[in-house]
Amino acid sequence: MQQLPAQWHNYINGRWHTGQSGNLSVENPADLSKVADISLAGPADVEAAVTAARDCHNSGVLPAMRPVERGRLVRKMGDYLLANCSEIARVLTLETGKPLAESAGEIQGAARYFEYYANQAETVDGRSIPLGNDYIDYTVYEPFGVTAHIVPWNFPVEMIARSVAPALVTGNTCVIKTPELTPLACTYIAKAAEFAGLPEGAVNILCGYGHEAGAALSNHPDIDQIVFTGSVQTGTLIAEAAARNLVPCVLELGGKSAAIVCEDADLDTVVESVRWGIFYNAGQVCSALSRIIVHRDIHDELLQRLTQLAESIRIGSHDETPDMGTLVSMDQQRRVGEFCQQAIQAGAIATTGGTAPDRPGAFFLPTVFSQVTADMAIATEEVFGPVLTVQAFADDAEAIQLANGTEYSLAGGVFSNDLQRVMRLSQQLKAGQVYINEWYAGGVETPFGGTGKSGYGREKGREGLLNYVHSKNVAIRLK
Repeated sequence: MQQLPAQWHNYINGRWHTGQSGNLSVENPADLSKVADISLAGPADVEAAVTAARDCHNSGVLPAMRPVERGRLVRKMGDYLLANCSEIARVLTLETGKPLAESAGEIQGAARYFEYYANQAETVDGRSIPLGNDYIDYTVYEPFGVTAHIVPWNFPVEMIARSVAPALVTGNTCVIKTPELTPLACTYIAKAAEFAGLPEGAVNILCGYGHEAGAALSNHPDIDQIVFTGSVQTGTLIAEAAARNLVPCVLELGGKSAAIVCEDADLDTVVESVRWGIFYNAGQVCSALSRIIVHRDIHDELLQRLTQLAESIRIGSHDETPDMGTLVSMDQQRRVGEFCQQAIQAGAIATTGGTAPDRPGAFFLPTVFSQVTADMAIATEEVFGPVLTVQAFADDAEAIQLANGTEYSLAGGVFSNDLQRVMRLSQQLKAGQVYINEWYAGGVETPFGGTGKSGYGREKGREGLLNYVHSKNVAIRLK
């Protein structure tokens, strides 16, 4: 297997740069070995990247193109990712601990965003407004200019694609702050931009700490729009920075999503949804199915089946071809473990898991909790690990009360064969998207986002495209 480069760099104005804040060592969470060093960006690097993006935007190259031409460039970025999927997936696995199959799936998912938004390029059109014979009035959509993209560590390549693809397609330029835990595979986005032939300065990629590079980027007065995915605490700081500069931002801040399982549900379907809903990427998914709220008549049967599912999942490093890999770091392992210990102390019962396995690395056992009450932290706070809680309900009113009993409102689900009941429950769920009889139903084409502490704004789909443009009205008096 080809050796990875020992040193990786930032990408500013079409060139690879050594960061001005030294180096950051990237660790493999599966065996705690060093993967590589990457240049660490500081405020001066952020300044250079924003200046490059501003100069590129002011040149007018991207806005002047026909939309179809911008779409073709963006599509080529996806083509590059697919052509190099195996190489990029290997890097992503080494820095995240994902199984190789999951890493390949992420790269393919990233390419899908470039494909989808490339196809949407020609659909952003304005309209004429009738004001009588003496006027011609119309609206057009224009790019904001320089967009900032602050990316999480759980799906770093896919999250870049999710926001950068619509930004570029609408004529914006981009400055991307990658996560310090998983920055290496992100650099392939720069290689994709070079392959596609994007102008210098259109895509800039920096690896830096949130409190340094992230803060410098979100507070920069020459940023026209900010997109952030991450914690509530950091999202609040970014919203404050955007408000000071009076620029729009899109915040996706996580969730504590629940599925209501009615007594007529197909339990095979439920179990399969749980497999992907909470154990995919070791539960490190903002819209993970972290809570099952099941009718009391089938509670015991489903709990037994979910426990068996969790116990059947093989964990391991990528060379062991596991069902589930590691958490992203030892700090994340400790955090998940603390949630589980608190739950046990509060009276919850771990029917399986609840601890880290006896092996090196940031692994955590697939976990199922029963006897969970609504006031426990395990039922209300985002764990971000392979931890599922199971609660019983007696009637639909109680199910909705439990499902909506958190400060998050990102995703929710219903499993039932009763269409009227499904429609009624989906209307009452406090969630930005509701999955019916399949967790993660939908795709790139469907809007994604939440309210409350899950943030605001929407990504994916048509709504995601319109994040990156503002409307301009032109009124012409003829006489």
